Amino acid sequence: MNRTPLSALLLSAIALSIAACSKQAPEAPAAPAPAAVEAPAAAPVAVDLSAETTAYKTWVEGQIDTLLADTQKFVDALKAGKVDEAKRLYAPTRMAYERSEPIAESFGDLDPRIDNREADLEKDEKWTGFHPIEKILWTQNTTKGTEALADQLINDIKELRAKIPTADVTGELMVQGAVDLLNEVSTSKITGEEEIFSHTDLYDFKANIEGAEKIFELFTPKLQAKQPELVSELTAKFQAVNELLAQHKAGEGYKSYTALTKDDTKALAEAVNKLGEPLAQMGVILK
Repeated sequence: MNRTPLSALLLSAIALSIAACSKQAPEAPAAPAPAAVEAPAAAPVAVDLSAETTAYKTWVEGQIDTLLADTQKFVDALKAGKVDEAKRLYAPTRMAYERSEPIAESFGDLDPRIDNREADLEKDEKWTGFHPIEKILWTQNTTKGTEALADQLINDIKELRAKIPTADVTGELMVQGAVDLLNEVSTSKITGEEEIFSHTDLYDFKANIEGAEKIFELFTPKLQAKQPELVSELTAKFQAVNELLAQHKAGEGYKSYTALTKDDTKALAEAVNKLGEPLAQMGVILK
């Protein structure tokens, strides 16, 4: 009986083993590619308006310095019993306050203490400031009864001047302030409600326009770089309003508001409204 040699059996086993190993195992499923990670969106860079806000605060400080000096002259005339002099000084004195309202109105109850109208008084509210003095001067033709009001007025304006440096002046405040000044003209000044006793509304009207125009002036370089066509439009519409106001000048001041016709007030209202819409677009400077 023939037997296979041991070495032949060993070689056969090795060959079978190699053949089995050479059969490819099924491939493992490929690992999913890592999801692409998007870089976080860059935060918008805030527009640097520090030069403009600083310049505006400095300008308002100068306006309130003027207000304080002019109000002292007004108070002196009241205390000296000079009715005609006090009436002459009343409206020009108020103009510095009207120009500065975007900041002046930001200090709690100071604005109503200085500038509240009789129609806006709350029940049992004490009436102080320019307008009760206005009422006495024009309805009673006297300075009697104004002494305590005059003292309170000058003290309130001194308090306002002390607080101006603490104001947080931002680009938003300036843009909104310019719009609010125009809104004041179109809502209260144009109706004659602001100066209901003296009818010196055109002085306030002009001062509000000047306050808004100052803000536009400070923003003009940056607006010119972003929207030059807006600068051209605003320049033309400020000019249109100022030219209409100039038609109502009388000497160094303005006519009584009662001297204007319905057509005059309509023309002023339309010019202010045409200015207001593009003025609100100054907000583009904040982006």
